[in-house]
Amino acid sequence: MRVGICILPEHRWTEAAPRWRAAEDYGFAHAWTYDHLGWRSLVDEPWFDAIATLIAAATVTRRIPLGTFVISPNVRHPVTLARQLLTLDDVSAGRLLVGIGAGGGGGYDDSVMGQPVLSPGQRVQRFAEFVELTDLLLRQPVTSFHGRWYTAVEARSFPGPVRRPRPPLLVAANRPRAMAVAARLGDAWVTTGSFGMADTQEAWWEGVATMGRQFDEALHAAGREPAAVERHLNLDAGPQFSLASMECCREAIGRAAELGFTDVVVHWPRPAGVYAGDERILDAVATEYCRPSG
Repeated sequence: MRVGICILPEHRWTEAAPRWRAAEDYGFAHAWTYDHLGWRSLVDEPWFDAIATLIAAATVTRRIPLGTFVISPNVRHPVTLARQLLTLDDVSAGRLLVGIGAGGGGGYDDSVMGQPVLSPGQRVQRFAEFVELTDLLLRQPVTSFHGRWYTAVEARSFPGPVRRPRPPLLVAANRPRAMAVAARLGDAWVTTGSFGMADTQEAWWEGVATMGRQFDEALHAAGREPAAVERHLNLDAGPQFSLASMECCREAIGRAAELGFTDVVVHWPRPAGVYAGDERILDAVATEYCRPSG
């Protein structure tokens, strides 16, 4: 089981840079940050751009893979996004992981730009085009695309990515229609389980198990073998913070492994509010589950 760490983009760089260096020194398998314009209870708190943050993180680390958790079409367009991702891929010397999702409805990102409210079906259709066009732009030097939601006219992607044929796409999906996109185009599947819909931790785990079975069905329908696609679980999407204690963390990682997940992601503890916890637990998790850098 590989354990990754998510560092929210909420600190000025003088405070954030040591965390990214520490994530590598701890030996976490990968490090991530959220891609939002504002997020939940922190919408009125300090918040920085995900891709710019990861480019900065790439300059203070050497080995750890760096990823978006996750990019969405709520605030991005594939043509401009591809340029940003190619820049991040280049600065990081090929360490980029492209976490990509449909974007939740009803949140700040969904309303701040005054865009029309989409139905669930429209959101999935837009998501499918978003992933498909992003995939093409990262693979090809020149791309033209004419869809319902996106258009690209001879969009250039020179010099192309460091990692060929493109950086890995980790496609987030919690519903069967979105899972079909992940099964068709993703190098990995990312899930939060029944995010926001489970009253108890046990109910959340039951939802994760159900989604795992649904993703198996999506892979079968896409003609892909289950072993060909990694599975990443956000351990902190349920009611209980995974780093509340070492006992919580061990149980969560063990259950994720039993359900066939290859990777889990935990969050850097915050002093209060969402993901509130003790950084000493993070130290203990790294000691038990990670391989120190160097």
